[in-house]
Amino acid sequence: MHLSAAAEQAWPPFVLVTGLLLVGLTAHRDGLFERAGQFVQGLGGPPPVLLAACLLLVAVVTAVLNLDTAVVFLTPVLVQAARGRGIEEEAFLYGTVFMANASSLYLPGSNLTNLLVLAHQPISGGTFAVRMLVIALAATLATMLGLFVLFRRRLRPTTGRAPERVSGKPLGLGLACVLAAAILTVALHDPAIPVLGVGLALTAIEVARGRLRPREIVRAVGPALLIGLFLLCVALGALARSWSGPAQLLEGAGRWGTTGIGAVASVTINNLPAAVLLSARTVAHPRALLLGLNVGPNLAATGSLSALLWWRVARVLDARPSFLAFSRRGSPLALFAILVALGATAVLPTSV
Repeated sequence: MHLSAAAEQAWPPFVLVTGLLLVGLTAHRDGLFERAGQFVQGLGGPPPVLLAACLLLVAVVTAVLNLDTAVVFLTPVLVQAARGRGIEEEAFLYGTVFMANASSLYLPGSNLTNLLVLAHQPISGGTFAVRMLVIALAATLATMLGLFVLFRRRLRPTTGRAPERVSGKPLGLGLACVLAAAILTVALHDPAIPVLGVGLALTAIEVARGRLRPREIVRAVGPALLIGLFLLCVALGALARSWSGPAQLLEGAGRWGTTGIGAVASVTINNLPAAVLLSARTVAHPRALLLGLNVGPNLAATGSLSALLWWRVARVLDARPSFLAFSRRGSPLALFAILVALGATAVLPTSV
């Protein structure tokens, strides 16, 4: 019985994320992310302007698709934008993963944790966005401001290269599939199956056109990893339903305490297992828990799957990421963003 209930909580998030990853792959193959990178790089202006545009791009892609898609496909875009303009790339490299985590509170599909925690109170994506808007904006803007402060001395061009011109290639299937996924996620109470259907249909079209190979789909989705995470979530969900420890930990914790517990749990056991353990039973402050689970991973690279994906992509780019540097820079960012977001709820307390 506990296994069945845990599986019922876990399967819609994983199905939705699979669909969003397929949509992201189609958009990538259609050149949407590359075009977006060329656009922000061509804006001109000083390096802080380029960084701001890049961070906003990460926030939008994270919100509409999900943070893992944003990290995988935009880390190369942001690093190349910095290199193309002759700017030190460190702010762009770390800014990608920090901003993805911080801006994964806008829509249900932006992060698996959103769907896992709110499984007991299913709401439409639009309702979720309205309830989370204040806290999501606060976390995003605080993270962006913190990044400017942390990297203010590194945002200087090392060469005098001119901005790249945007390609004249028209946007097509990639943009259409992203818009379709966004509309379905916002409009429907249960968008998992429809979004998966869109993703499957679009990838089938790309395969038929010879622009996508089945092995590329497998590599992008990572079915072995998703299945493994799903089974882990089901097992932990069943454990949490038969053991009252996690529920008692959150009982009476309040918003600040709930956020802190979520943040500490995310970097201790990773935010996905933490989300399952802490939300197997009804949570008094679910959105406060999400703040800790989503922004808390910026404290350390152990906090989320996105950090692992970011690390792999960064190594391929010869960008030399460091887990120590991740924590040294991410910890003040996470704490600042959490404080600002919780402070913002004093204006609209029902948002958390």
